[in-house]
Amino acid sequence: MLYPNLISKRVILASKSPRRLELVRGLEIEPEVIVRDIDESYPPSVMGAAVAEYVTRAKATAFTDILGVNDVIITGDTVVLLDDEILEKPSDFEQAALMLRKLSGRTHVVASGVAVTTLRGGKAETLCEVDTCEVTFEELTDEMISHYIDAYEPFDKAGSYGVQDLIGFTGVSSIHGSFYTVMGLPVHILHRMLHKI
Repeated sequence: MLYPNLISKRVILASKSPRRLELVRGLEIEPEVIVRDIDESYPPSVMGAAVAEYVTRAKATAFTDILGVNDVIITGDTVVLLDDEILEKPSDFEQAALMLRKLSGRTHVVASGVAVTTLRGGKAETLCEVDTCEVTFEELTDEMISHYIDAYEPFDKAGSYGVQDLIGFTGVSSIHGSFYTVMGLPVHILHRMLHKI
């Protein structure tokens, strides 16, 4: 078994992202998925990749009330950074199209946080790290952008795209860092964290 220390544990994935679930399952773990509406806002003093850590920790804190002695809670958050701008999840077609036009022909940074929370001595303890990756896009035509948004509805994705679908296939020319960080969860870091607990 990959994680003998988890045999008696309940692993909870506190995320509604199907991509994070797929990646946790890739570590040969079948988590229990628990979803809550969580405030993902952050103070203006938090900027850049630190936003991913702030929100990842906030998500972990939001689940400590259900944390049992044999529980392991996994949380994560992803932000897309273009220069000094954070491209969050788009609210509609126009916002998604605007983001994709901004990313077209440019290099941006994806920052994904991951946290593992357990009880130690009766208190919640959270390990949290952020991984970053540089992604370069080809020039995207308006036709491709419109088709992509219509067909894939990327409204649950930071930056309005998923690297694992059509835009990744046709639009991403290079990635410097972990593909899975861009997908939404730095599984190499999660693997290391799970061995620590």
